[in-house]
Amino acid sequence: MRYRPSDDLLLALNMALHTGSPLLLTGEPGTGKTQAADFVSAYFAIPIFKFLVKSTSTAQDLMYEFDAVGYLHWAQADRRPTDARKGSARAITQEAIAVRQGFLHKRALWQAYETDGDAVVLIDEIDKASRDFPNDLLHELDQHSFPHPFDHQQWIAPRTGRRPLVIVTSNDELRLPDAFLRRCIFHRIELDEDLVKAAVESMAGASGSGFPNLDTDTRAAARRRFWQLREIPGLDKKPSTAELLTWLSILSAQRVDAQTLDGCRLADLPALGVLIKDAGDLARLR
Repeated sequence: MRYRPSDDLLLALNMALHTGSPLLLTGEPGTGKTQAADFVSAYFAIPIFKFLVKSTSTAQDLMYEFDAVGYLHWAQADRRPTDARKGSARAITQEAIAVRQGFLHKRALWQAYETDGDAVVLIDEIDKASRDFPNDLLHELDQHSFPHPFDHQQWIAPRTGRRPLVIVTSNDELRLPDAFLRRCIFHRIELDEDLVKAAVESMAGASGSGFPNLDTDTRAAARRRFWQLREIPGLDKKPSTAELLTWLSILSAQRVDAQTLDGCRLADLPALGVLIKDAGDLARLR
């Protein structure tokens, strides 16, 4: 794979692997936080289980989901066997557990625990969730076990006894709880010129086929203008790497050359709306 982590990121990954602690990666969108998890998975040839956090996510969603609506429909249809309904309370309980299992869907953490070997669990963009979400994960991050949802005498834990590598990403939109931070190895990926150039050239490919109508000089000119935009004081939303890559695709389709990019004001850059997406920022630029 083309992704290459920095030496500092490699050190953070190795510390997380050695200690068994979660690795918290922060930084602007497009700095390669998610790709770091994919890199570990590919490097060690181990599976990766991804959980994309939403505003409604709970800690339980990381472990399992229960189709309550489906189970309710089943119960209302009264499909339970007659002989089981007439049996002992213990038999009915076991039947209920067995039936509920059919409506239980294992998610990233449970799937990783059942893997016959090492695994990576990616908790992506944790700052999208409520503040309770990281707090509710404290036991799992410490002990790597949780009770079975229907049989609390049974605990779910890594089958091999080895903890999966948990990588958590954050775009720094919200401050995470101190108790959660104490359990993590922390690393921030800074957006710098080397990282941006590597992202652009990786997308372009050795033959430039990723941006077929942009030569090396034009790609370099686009990166220069990108950094000039980011250096404007007071911007509320600076363009990120993802927006730069989208911009380059549009410039390629329009067959824009380096002379055009270098010869215009920042406010007159072609397809500027791909990079500047805030009305106040656009007013500052102009």
